[in-house]
Amino acid sequence: MTTMTEASVREFKMPDVGEGLTEAEILKWYVQPGDTVTDGQVVCEVETAKAAVELPIPYDGVVHELRFPEGTTVAVGTSIIAVAVAGGGAAPEETPAAPVQEEAKPAARTPVLVGYGVSTSATKRRPRKGAEIPAQEASAAVQAELNGHASGAAVVEQRPLAKPPVRKLAKDLGVDLATVTPSGPDGIITREDVHAALAPAPEPVQAPPVPAALSVPSATYDTTRETRIPVKGVRKATAAAMVGSAFTAPHVTEFVTVDVTRTMKLVEELKRSDEYGMQGRRVNPLLLIAKALLVAIKRNPDVNASWDDASQEIVLKHYVNLGIAAATPRGLIVPNIKDAHAKTLPQLADSLGELVSTARDGKTSPAAMQGGTVTITNVGVFGIDTGTPILNPGESAILAIGTIKLQPWVHKGKVKPRQVTTLALSFDHRLVDGELGSKVLADVAAILEQPKRLITWA
Repeated sequence: MTTMTEASVREFKMPDVGEGLTEAEILKWYVQPGDTVTDGQVVCEVETAKAAVELPIPYDGVVHELRFPEGTTVAVGTSIIAVAVAGGGAAPEETPAAPVQEEAKPAARTPVLVGYGVSTSATKRRPRKGAEIPAQEASAAVQAELNGHASGAAVVEQRPLAKPPVRKLAKDLGVDLATVTPSGPDGIITREDVHAALAPAPEPVQAPPVPAALSVPSATYDTTRETRIPVKGVRKATAAAMVGSAFTAPHVTEFVTVDVTRTMKLVEELKRSDEYGMQGRRVNPLLLIAKALLVAIKRNPDVNASWDDASQEIVLKHYVNLGIAAATPRGLIVPNIKDAHAKTLPQLADSLGELVSTARDGKTSPAAMQGGTVTITNVGVFGIDTGTPILNPGESAILAIGTIKLQPWVHKGKVKPRQVTTLALSFDHRLVDGELGSKVLADVAAILEQPKRLITWA
């Protein structure tokens, strides 16, 4: 059995698990003090501002201490667990060497970035009379005293600085120079300082009584009528992102109501038929709407851009990372499908199914939520007709899908019940003007009204 004397305790610090995050909350510990851990073993689950992530330990050992309990938010770089690692004794403390009585040899020059630094002078000087301590120790002691944290044992007695006539004056008047406060340059005591030391100390001025501060009652609330939930994790990050986006990018939202009856028929046909390579894949209206948006972006590529405020440039993206807003128990997240523009319909269905299931399980990685270009949010699943969505920071557009329901609609000159939905497209008006935004939304609506355009326009 390895004892603590035969092992060194290593501190595992909270890593930055997602591109510049500054803190994370410890959700769950999988180990306890005394447990044996191996390299790569998951020891805890943490929630960042973007996702829940499991942290593996990078070495073997025995858990010595958990630095924080579950539910604590810890800054990146702070130690969260101590592990006793066998085979490495603790490094001995450095002990200052005793002063050598014999004459020391000149030290060699130490290389520095520029030149070779300054070598130690070998010139010998006659020691000053009365100097009983090395100059380096005296300087350190004086500096410690000036800093206000020198111990009594470390304070070195020093002779007050004064010129001979001032010393004679002090001796004649019976003034101890050690008790005089110097006012001259470099701490030299002057004649005026000696005379000031003889003057009686002024009477302390009685400060007028300070009225007691008005007590401000602390905020209270009825716990039976209100519940307060700390803002942290995903909710905190979402709030900051939405406020930043809403008050940075000038939003414009346009709406269109469209007959999607043919699209709904195509969804059912893809589910039933084996001819399109969709066997075993999840087919729903969101899949075809996502494909319609990708085709609309291909026809109007300038909408797929971002605003670089630092360099005052518009960055046109030649790829589409399609974000899908997902509601999870921890809050709203927006993972994205990388290079969605290059995927076939079956590939897009696979990516969409994996993205949704991973988000629901709370296993979305921070990397999956980085680099989005445009986003889709499906508020229709909650029975909502439409909304005015806020842009995901750094993106140019977001498409909201309303609920699809039977409505009376004029079709081929007659009023018939048709499957109808309302789409809303919000875009950054710095990047996208009204014409461009209208063209994108009109193209999406045209494809959903007549899905054969997926073939001809793509």
